[in-house]
Amino acid sequence: MSSPAVSSPSRPGPLRHLLGGRPWRAALYLLSSVPLGAATLLTLVLLAVVGGALSLIVIGLPLLLVLVLTGIPLASLERRRLRLIDPEPIADPHRDPDRTGLAAWLRTRLRERATWRELAYAVLFGFLLWPLEALVVGFVLAVCGGLIATPVMLAIDGEEARVLKIWIVESRPAALGLALAGVLLLAVFAYPVRAAAAGRAVLTRFLLSSPEGELDSRIQELGRSRMRLVDAFEAERRRIERDLHDGAQQRLVALSMTLGLARLEAPGAPLDGLLAKAHDDAAAALVEIRELIRGIHPQVLADRGLVAAVDDLADRSVIPVDVDFDLPVRPVEAVETAVYFAVGEGLANVAKHSGASRAAVRGRLEKGTLVVEVEDDGRGGAGTDHGTGLQGVADRVSVLDGRLLVSSPPGGPTLLRLQVPCPAARLRN
Repeated sequence: MSSPAVSSPSRPGPLRHLLGGRPWRAALYLLSSVPLGAATLLTLVLLAVVGGALSLIVIGLPLLLVLVLTGIPLASLERRRLRLIDPEPIADPHRDPDRTGLAAWLRTRLRERATWRELAYAVLFGFLLWPLEALVVGFVLAVCGGLIATPVMLAIDGEEARVLKIWIVESRPAALGLALAGVLLLAVFAYPVRAAAAGRAVLTRFLLSSPEGELDSRIQELGRSRMRLVDAFEAERRRIERDLHDGAQQRLVALSMTLGLARLEAPGAPLDGLLAKAHDDAAAALVEIRELIRGIHPQVLADRGLVAAVDDLADRSVIPVDVDFDLPVRPVEAVETAVYFAVGEGLANVAKHSGASRAAVRGRLEKGTLVVEVEDDGRGGAGTDHGTGLQGVADRVSVLDGRLLVSSPPGGPTLLRLQVPCPAARLRN
């Protein structure tokens, strides 16, 4: 008995692949390197020549210092440009100076390995990478564009058209055939262009992500975030104490006074109104206490785990949220709590500030790391600066040796990516 055939997903053909967005983003990524690389080359050469010539009279020393720091803004721009074909953001490897001021900033930057790696990247980009990318994109545009434009050139000349300075075409059917060949050749060339862009992206990520710098920065940031967390926990404790004192406690006091008045009523007097008011006050007090408890640690998280708790957050969100969680077992309680409140903060920001029409929450385990993403189609511009709630999320996950990466260019979309260590030994059923 023959076994049933298993159908495998078919890959899109060249024309369908050409109509997709990835080949065009790859071409834009390579093409945008040309003006940026030319500007980088010009800047490096001018700073080196002018600064070296004027260094004899000391005036050129600031220019040489600027030359050393040239890679920093270029690397920052390259990390953003990389999002054209690689949505996973690269963390900034630079650490914050210990003090304020230009001198402290320069001293910190000149001592970092990341600064010198970025300068090396700027030199490599300015002298080698962008000419190669211009050659790849220019060859594809010249060959395919020349073939596709054959009917137009024949119509302009009226008698003949020289194609790529090789062939002479005199008939319209031949011109149309070459134009069709140009379209097909463009669809075929889309694959090597995309491969070249992917290789360039891998090289950029390798050169601009500094594990040593990130480690030093994370150690220092961990100490600062723990101090902020101590202050935040103390402020939260005072808030809970104040809410209990001014809210639920006052309602319970009022309930006690109302019941006391009911006891002083003469026997046989109608007590319905007082008892009804006492019942309402008791119900309101219970509601407030439940809300406080839910804010401290949600019951659904304790009883059913992170997946059910995130589903509950999505159901209560005013913005439609798609949830895709794949967790075979439950993480430890600290990881569950940190990720739950991080997702809650992310969805709250989506509802309040993003102007998004839809959001998505995804979670999975990747080699002992719990990776959770909150994405929306809003206007972008989110960040961890200016004292936003995302800074508190970063502090909370940093205590667990986790990281929060934010990708939110102007115009959107916004992607919050949580990476929290969750080794198998620490997982619980």
